[in-house]
Parts: sequence; structure tokens; C-alpha cells
Amino acid sequence: MVQVHIVMGLLALLAGFVALFAHKGGHLHRRSGLLFVVAMIVMLGTAAILALFVVDEPENGIGALFTIYLVVTSLLTVARRIEEIRGITMALAYLAFGLGLAEVLLGALFIAPVMIGCGIADLRLLGTGSITGTRRLARHLWRMTFALWIATASFFLGQAKVLPEPLQNFWLLSIPVLAVLAMLVYWLLRVSKMKSRAVGGAPGGVPWTT
Repeated sequence: MVQVHIVMGLLALLAGFVALFAHKGGHLHRRSGLLFVVAMIVMLGTAAILALFVVDEPENGIGALFTIYLVVTSLLTVARRIEEIRGITMALAYLAFGLGLAEVLLGALFIAPVMIGCGIADLRLLGTGSITGTRRLARHLWRMTFALWIATASFFLGQAKVLPEPLQNFWLLSIPVLAVLAMLVYWLLRVSKMKSRAVGGAPGGVPWTT
């Protein structure tokens, strides 16, 4: 299982970076994005099992489950209309609430508000009944990129000891982590500018489709 976790983790990072920098909405972006989702689910699923049932690290297990949640909800945002997946969305919302509550009970208060906030956002989405335009892009974008950021930080900073000794430099290993964070900020700002130019609810100047 550990070997599967490592291989899928490396594959997820490779596919994630390709999707992040590929032309948005293009063939390469879509294919690498789907590969990223599959690899992340396998990698994080094995991580959750190991953390919760083998090495007794519940915080890491909860973090892995939350990252799966982020990937799945991001994919569903662009793959299905909300009216088609109301039941799934509600279940995922309660999963986010449950994970957030578990983090609170464990004393990990940093990420708990993010989890609970995601659950609230899902329930609000169910209340509106639909999501389109820049709101749809932003939801897909931040959740998928945040999941990639978690995976990148976990590997380059959290597992630095497994890398060759010459590469075990904090500032060097911080470069890919900061690169993902910078791209997240860049795309959210760009989507925000699209929203400000939107007319009648349709995003203006959208450079890619989903």
C-alpha cells in the first residue's frame, strides 16, 4: 500500500502541475486534470487508511479525506449540474462538517474553519439551485488548486527527508509550493476581473471553458 501511495502521489503531482500550467479548457488540461483527480483519490485514500488504521495519525487521515473532498467537489462543479447531484453534494457538505468537527475535537483549529466553511458553501449552493459563470469557475479553480497545494506542500516540505540530501533545502523545496500558491492567487484574481466585466450574469472575456 505504501508503494501505491508513493507512485500515485508522484503521478498526481506531475499531472497537477501539467493541468495547472496547460491552456485552460484544452485537451491537455482536461486529460491531465482527470488523471490528477484519479491519482489524488488513490494516493489520499491509501494515506487516510495508513494514517487512521496503521500509524495512528488521525489529523493526517482527516486531512487526506478533506483533500479528497476538495478534489471531488471541484470535479463535480464542472462535470455535473447541481440539480443532478443534489444528494451527493449534500452528503459531501456533511462530510466537510464532520471532518471540521473532528479537527476541532483534536485541537487542530487551523484547518477546521476551512472545512466547516466549505460545508456551508455547499449548503448555500444547494439553496440557490445552480452555479454558473465565474462563480462556477472560481469554485472549481480554488478547490482543485488548493488540493494540489496541499499535496505539493506535503511532499516537498512534509517528506523532505526522503529526498536526496543535496535537495533537502527548505528554500529550494519551497519554490514549487509557492508556485502553486501564486497560481491560485493569479487565477482567482483573473476570475474576479472577469466577474467585474460580466454582463447579465455571463462572464466576459473568459479565456477557457469548463
